[in-house]
Amino acid sequence: MESPRTVLGAGLLVSLQGVSGLVFAVLALVRALGGTSSAGNNVYGQAAYFAVLAGGVLACGIGLVLGRHWARGPAIVLQLLLLGVSWYVIGPSGQAAYGIPIAVLCVVALVLLFLPSSVAWAQGQGQDQD
Repeated sequence: MESPRTVLGAGLLVSLQGVSGLVFAVLALVRALGGTSSAGNNVYGQAAYFAVLAGGVLACGIGLVLGRHWARGPAIVLQLLLLGVSWYVIGPSGQAAYGIPIAVLCVVALVLLFLPSSVAWAQGQGQDQD
C-alpha cells in the first residue's frame, strides 16, 4: 500500500522543521565565527546540539515522505515536544509571533498523522499479505 497524502503532507511539514533547525544551527555557528556572539565557546556546542537534533527531525520527515512506517512514532513525539517549545515561546518568552506559527505547524502535522488514512497506513491495513 502506498502511503497516503496525509503522511506525505506530515512528512513535508516535519522536514521543514528539520531544515529550519539546521538553518538555525548554521546561523548560530556563523554568528559565533563572526565574533558577534557574546556567549563564547558555548555557541559552538549549542550549534552542534541543534544540528544533531535537527538532523533527527529531518530524518523523520524524510522517512515519512518516503513512506517508512518507523518515522511516524518519532514524528508524533517530536510534534508534542515542539508544542511544548511553542508554549514556552508564546508564554514565558513573550514571542507570540514566533510561537503561534510553530504551534499551528505542530497541530497540523499531528492532525495529519492521526487522520484515519494515516492510522490505517501505519497499521498496515490494505496491504497485500503474502
